[in-house]
Amino acid sequence: MIKLSLWIKSVEVFYLLQVRSVEAKEALRLQKENNFVILDVRPEAEFKEAHPPGAINVQIYRLIKEWTAWDIARRAAFAFFGIFSGTEENPEFLQTGVESQLDKDAKIIVACATGGTMKPSQNLPEGQQSRSLIAAYLLVLNGYKNVYHLEGGLYKWFKEELPEVSEE
Repeated sequence: MIKLSLWIKSVEVFYLLQVRSVEAKEALRLQKENNFVILDVRPEAEFKEAHPPGAINVQIYRLIKEWTAWDIARRAAFAFFGIFSGTEENPEFLQTGVESQLDKDAKIIVACATGGTMKPSQNLPEGQQSRSLIAAYLLVLNGYKNVYHLEGGLYKWFKEELPEVSEE
């Protein structure tokens, strides 16, 4: 079992090594000068509050939609921990979400709220996972060639007072 988990980990690292992290100001420059698209993977409500101009939204996680016994149990488990809007993976993330808007050669900067990091630190020797890193991994795994990751996420984008738009 240890060999298998090490192999899986090395495959994930291989794909993530194909993803370059960029700071917020660099992302803005790439968007303006090199036609990069910012792919915001946050929930639609967060996207509508504020996002970079020209960004597209395809949420990687969505609210639990169904009402099967399993889904009710999952909702109850979330509620037990005080989370009343439980989420699940968005099964439409790639096929009807990303693939309907971006081709495999598109230049993409994947962004979420916090951004995570691939840089090791003393407290996080393997970096910090995030929705955008998961999305970047899925994109590269599915043949997208120019995938970048917004280091520090949209939190840093907004903190640096870079352009933003709202749909509210």
